[in-house]
Amino acid sequence: MPEYEFVDLYVPRGVPRQETTRMLTDHAEYGHWELDRLTLLRDGSRRVRLRRRIIRQVRATW
Repeated sequence: MPEYEFVDLYVPRGVPRQETTRMLTDHAEYGHWELDRLTLLRDGSRRVRLRRRIIRQVRATW
């Protein structure tokens, strides 16, 4: 079972969709994050949860 780390972002309602898309694309491209959940709140703001897989190094035995 893969392990993930998560980060939660809050995008206020005044931020345009195009700017939000650019921000999430930057996180995905440079930080290797992927979208886990996006919640649109009643006031127009967005709550975004991103995740990325934790890669554990296996120690080599000689």
